[in-house]
Amino acid sequence: MQQGGNAPVPESRLVIALDLAAAGGRGAAADPSSYLLTAAGEVRGDHDMIFYNQPEGAGGAIRFNPGNGDGRGSFEVDLGLVPGEIERIVFCVTLDAAQATGQTLALLDGAEILVGPIGRPASLRFRPALADAREAAMTFGELYRRNGQWKFRAVGQGFNGGLGPLARSFGIDVADQPAAAPAPKPAAPPPAAAPVRLTKVTLEKRGQTVSLEKKGASFGEIVVNLNWSRGKRGGFFGGGTAIDLDLGCLFELADSRKGVVQALGNVFGSFEQPPFIALSGDDRTGDVAAGETLRINGARWSELRRIAIFANIYSGVPNWQQTDGVVLVTMPDQPPIEVRMTEGRNDQRLCGIVLIENDGGRLKATRIVDYFRDQQVLDEALGWGLRWTAGSKD
Repeated sequence: MQQGGNAPVPESRLVIALDLAAAGGRGAAADPSSYLLTAAGEVRGDHDMIFYNQPEGAGGAIRFNPGNGDGRGSFEVDLGLVPGEIERIVFCVTLDAAQATGQTLALLDGAEILVGPIGRPASLRFRPALADAREAAMTFGELYRRNGQWKFRAVGQGFNGGLGPLARSFGIDVADQPAAAPAPKPAAPPPAAAPVRLTKVTLEKRGQTVSLEKKGASFGEIVVNLNWSRGKRGGFFGGGTAIDLDLGCLFELADSRKGVVQALGNVFGSFEQPPFIALSGDDRTGDVAAGETLRINGARWSELRRIAIFANIYSGVPNWQQTDGVVLVTMPDQPPIEVRMTEGRNDQRLCGIVLIENDGGRLKATRIVDYFRDQQVLDEALGWGLRWTAGSKD
C-alpha cells in the first residue's frame, strides 16, 4: 500500500503486526501502542490505550502481544466486539528514551505494518518512509469504520515527542511525565481514576536488580511470559520453526520445600496449591503468538522464597542468537520487568534468565542470563540442591 491508501479488511478477526525487527533498527527499543478513538479523535478514557503496561482493551476486542521484546509486537482485534462509539483504532510506534538518546525513527527504516486474518498470511502491508525521519513517534496505520464497514488506512504520520506526549495527544492521562497545569476544579470533585503509567524496567546487565514494594494486600497475579523470534517461516500469522523453547523455573518455598515447574516430565505446577506457580502450556513449535507463560500467585507471596526462571531448548539445534528471546514479568500496579536474552552460547541448551526473590516482603528481580548444559547445572550454579533424574515430554 502507498501512504494515504485504504482498503477493506479481509475479516472481522485480525492481526495487526508492527514488524520492526526486520528493520535496520533492531535494538532501538521501540514500543508499539494502540488507541481506540471516538469521532472526536480522542479516547473515552485511559482504558482505551493498549500497550505493554495495559495489554487488553474494550472487553477483549483488542489484545497486545509484545512479541520477542524488540518492538516486533502485534495486536489481535475482533472488530465484532469493538464498541459502537469507537470509530478509529490507530497503531503507533515510539522510541523508548528518545529524548535522552537523540534517536529518531530513521533507525527503523524498513519497518512495516501488516494486516491479515488470524493464523493466515497478511493481505495488507505498508512500509512508511523512515529513512529521513526526525520524529521519535509515528502513527503507522489505522482501522476506521465507514458506513458500517471497517477499512485499513496506511498513515505514516510522524509525531514530535515520545510515548507520553503521543498518549496525551489522544486524551490519555499520563502519570510519569508532567502535563500542563489543570484548570480550576469545583469543590469536592469525584475521585479521579489513577493515570496510566508508562514506566518499564529493563534489566540489561548481569546481576542488575530491581525491587518492588506491594501496593496493596498482595502482588496479585504475577505473570512471567517467554517469547522468541520465530524465524522467516514464523511471525505474526502462523507457521513456526523447529525449535521447541520451553519456559520453566526452579522454586523454593518459605518452608524450604524445593522443586521445578516445567513441561519436561509434565510438571506443570499449581496456582492455588503449592508451589503456587503454574505453567500455562507447552508451545512446541513457536506457533502460539503469546509464547509460554508462568503464573505466580502473588496472594501467597509470603509462602514463596525464591524462583529461578529459565528457558530450555528441548529439541532443535541450539541457536540462541537467532532465538532472540525475552522474558516479561508483569503484575497489577507495577511496572513490567523486561529481561532480553541478548547473549548466547550455542553449545548450551539452557538459559537461566532471572531470579525472583521474596526480600522481606518485597519482590526482588535479578538478571542472570547465563547458559548451562541443563537444569541440573543451573541448580548447582545457584546452590539449589535438588536431586535430578532423566525426564521427557509425552
